[in-house]
Amino acid sequence: MEFQFPSTPLLLSFLLFVFMVFRIAKKTRSKTTSPKLPPGPWKLPLIGNMHQLAVSGSLPHHTLREMAGKYGPLMHLKLGEVSTIIVTSAEIAKEVLKTNDLIFAERPFLLASRILSYDSTNIVFSPYGDYWRQMRKICVMELLSSKRVQTFQGIREEEVSNLIRSISQEGELPINLSKKIYSLTFGIVGRAAFGKKSKYQEELISIVEEAMALAAGFNVVDMYPSVKLLEVITGFRRKLEEMSKKLDQVLESTVREHKERKKAESGKGEAEGEDLVDVLLRIQKQGDLEFPLTDDNIKAVLLDIITAGSETSSTIVEWAMSELLKNPQLLKRAQDEVRDVFDKKGNVDETGLRELKYLNSIVKETLRLHPSAPLLVPRESSEKCIVSGYEIPAKTKVIVNAWAIGRDPTYWTEAEKFDPERFIDSEVDYKGTDFEYIPFGAGRRICPGMSFALPNMELPLAQLLYHFDWKLPNGMKHEELDMEERFGLTVRRKHDLYLILIPYNHLSPDN
Repeated sequence: MEFQFPSTPLLLSFLLFVFMVFRIAKKTRSKTTSPKLPPGPWKLPLIGNMHQLAVSGSLPHHTLREMAGKYGPLMHLKLGEVSTIIVTSAEIAKEVLKTNDLIFAERPFLLASRILSYDSTNIVFSPYGDYWRQMRKICVMELLSSKRVQTFQGIREEEVSNLIRSISQEGELPINLSKKIYSLTFGIVGRAAFGKKSKYQEELISIVEEAMALAAGFNVVDMYPSVKLLEVITGFRRKLEEMSKKLDQVLESTVREHKERKKAESGKGEAEGEDLVDVLLRIQKQGDLEFPLTDDNIKAVLLDIITAGSETSSTIVEWAMSELLKNPQLLKRAQDEVRDVFDKKGNVDETGLRELKYLNSIVKETLRLHPSAPLLVPRESSEKCIVSGYEIPAKTKVIVNAWAIGRDPTYWTEAEKFDPERFIDSEVDYKGTDFEYIPFGAGRRICPGMSFALPNMELPLAQLLYHFDWKLPNGMKHEELDMEERFGLTVRRKHDLYLILIPYNHLSPDN
């Protein structure tokens, strides 16, 4: 289980902290009446269920599914002082994310989001209210609209072609496809955001990966939000502030350079082909918003798009390739489809992607088995409500296990099997109305970037399948490929995917 506790030298400080929060447990025990909470495992004083999760040895989404098998699809945990419910069925997810969506539209306190996201002024972690509605509207109508996403088609096709050209030169040496894919999606998102390949790209990739690792998991600081001293004695606040400073230096330089360029171009009219920084600066300059857009707000939104856009797409392409290598007959079917459609062109472009019915099903099936965020971004109840007959108090943290729901045999035949065929001619979709399948979430806080992310999954996957045959290195058999996960804000392969490519005979030097 991914917990971040104080290091050994700070053990005494942590014990002091436990003594300090004793008063919290005492207050809790002194209450004469308790709400009818959902069932859950027995809780220890002070720490609640932290010990049961920390010693499980499994990844969080696995452990929580196992616990739900014993206590039910709506389960109550106490993580430190934070009352938490875990949702593990489509029916209850619908109650939370649709029936009571407004009550559960809030976000809980997370120190990492406060510090890294400019006091939570981004879209993902912003408190629910008028500011959030304004920023989401900007995101949906301006930044990630279908029309805007379409303008980035040339960027996607150029970056993927560069990837194909690059890896075709690797010969028979194993290539780290995981790293190549992540660099690709980061490059696409970076060019969409900044207008060109950022000179800070490698630095930004490194910083973002470090920041996401730091923010991942269940941090003890967030489990005792009333005990501010813990932020200091664990060193967590200091690490976050150092990381925030690094991120801000890169983002501030980018915004400043755009402002200087815009100033130099003043009087030449609105430029075509705006990047996302341009769009945000234009909206800022118009000045007709209820909440004026500050530079920090712009940087917070950019950080959202960069992290979510690159991580989500690269993770899905990586897992899709892994599943196909694990299932050679499915790999052949996917390659046959792509090559049948694009052989006359000799290259893959976005205009033909809609013809790739099986490839689209592969992406959907990968999102089912390997959602980028297996535990949806936590929510918090703004007031008391009833879910499935149980009372959920105000300020209760809510975690929806989308990974477990996507593997629930109640809704899915052979739920653990990778079977893209299940999505062919199926009306089940990822847009948040089918609650057995919510890789992007649901309700008013559903991910607004689906239309931005999907081409970044489909085009690279189609190109990789078209231009190359693939085999595992060192004579490894397909059934020997490990599929272990590494937990973080997104769940990627524990070990990078190394493959050997065999160029397809339609590969052209121009592609």
